[in-house]
Amino acid sequence: MSNDARQLHAVVTGSSGGIGKAICEDLLANGWRVTGVDLSAPTIAHGAFAHQALDLTHGGQTDAIATGLQDVDALVHAAGVLRVGPLGQLDAQAGALMWQLHVDAASRLADALVPAMARRGFGRVVFIGSRVAQGLPGRGQYAATKAAVIAMARSWAVEVAPNGVTVNVVSPGATATPMLKDPARAGSAPRMPPMGRLIEPQEIAALVSYLLSPAAAAITGQNLNICGGSSLSQ
Repeated sequence: MSNDARQLHAVVTGSSGGIGKAICEDLLANGWRVTGVDLSAPTIAHGAFAHQALDLTHGGQTDAIATGLQDVDALVHAAGVLRVGPLGQLDAQAGALMWQLHVDAASRLADALVPAMARRGFGRVVFIGSRVAQGLPGRGQYAATKAAVIAMARSWAVEVAPNGVTVNVVSPGATATPMLKDPARAGSAPRMPPMGRLIEPQEIAALVSYLLSPAAAAITGQNLNICGGSSLSQ
């Protein structure tokens, strides 16, 4: 990382609620400048926070916005949506929506922002995945998109490791966010982690902030579960 004194700049998607908002707030508290990307109106008022309205499922719009972002030191893709359905009842439109938001948007953002990080010799990328990437009944389409994110992160991590850029995935278990109350997930209740409570968004944010720090320079290409023990039996 350069020795200049400029404020580090992170781009965080899904910034208006849930995990994305918690990440923005944690980074702001740690002195970062944050550009929050979300189709919903901003919910953060802070001098170092800027809101960018964007429908991440719109590829052309995402490309245009991403190429206009300057001096980005970190990218956190936290925007997500869950649609459920067993075999025989799969919804192709829902599957396409999840692919566009979780995989295609991540690809477009990384393609636009990471090369400049590599040229400067410092950068951090964190994708918010899911423990469900290991597979779960009724969530095959969702799991497939999150597994694809892990594969992309591992591939890109190797590409940019020599340039001081890390790429990691943080995969939460059931988390206390508005997504749990989404009618679209009716019939697919969250599984309580063995620790006896849901994961808090702030716990995920703390891990993401660490991965974005200089101290995490040796951690790359990893999928880190934060699941309260839910993954221990698999």
